[in-house]
Amino acid sequence: MSVKALVLRAPGTNCDGETSWALEAAGAVSERVHVNALLRGEVKPKDFGILVFPGGFSFGDDIASGKVLANRLVFRLRQELGDFLILGRPIIGICNGFQVLVKAGLLPGMDNVWDGHPTVTLTDNDSGRFECRWIHLKTSSRKSFWAKGLPEIFPLPVAHGEGKFVPLTNDVFKQLEKNGQVIFRYVDDRGKKPAYPANPNGSLGDVAGITNAAGNILGLMPHPERNAFPFQNAQWTRQKLTKEGVGLQLFKNAVRYAAQVN
Repeated sequence: MSVKALVLRAPGTNCDGETSWALEAAGAVSERVHVNALLRGEVKPKDFGILVFPGGFSFGDDIASGKVLANRLVFRLRQELGDFLILGRPIIGICNGFQVLVKAGLLPGMDNVWDGHPTVTLTDNDSGRFECRWIHLKTSSRKSFWAKGLPEIFPLPVAHGEGKFVPLTNDVFKQLEKNGQVIFRYVDDRGKKPAYPANPNGSLGDVAGITNAAGNILGLMPHPERNAFPFQNAQWTRQKLTKEGVGLQLFKNAVRYAAQVN
């Protein structure tokens, strides 16, 4: 039985197409759904095996990146999303989607209870500018299924103005590290601790992606859907890249896990 993936879009979302494409290549049946369809009750998240919050600028990043869509989840879709959360199926938020997940309080989810209160955020880059470039990530935790088959160091592109990871308190950050929830960190091209622009936003602890305590919810600022196919790399002919991009592995991991829990 095919795994169905819901790619949730809103006004300003602009990465839903390539994210859907990557999911299809990973073996899912992908459906791009506007948030208004959920609000009207026409579509139920629980009817899908994977829930995806793609990148872009949902609601024009009004107030703050991802905040308006996050409020839709907290105040108008709590029951529908809660029904999905109970099932333990994969959820991924990419860039703006990551911002939505943290501002809705779905991440870091250290106690696996969703109360809608954020304990971490993603805020303005230290550079004060939009950062758009290829960077390198280190897989710093193997606790979650999301990390399966990923190299220790791999490249992905970033494109964001508010990607600096900041916890509410130092204790929150220490608990994240203790739980193995910091799944990806920015590194330089040698896998060493980065300076700007290898860490493009100044995130505390060079954090690029985290999971919830259960490991089924992932948020990351870099875009795996933009390195899912070899021709997405500007040097794919020079480097004679013929295999799939490393980002596709994340979507394969989601499809495989969803097939097990459905």
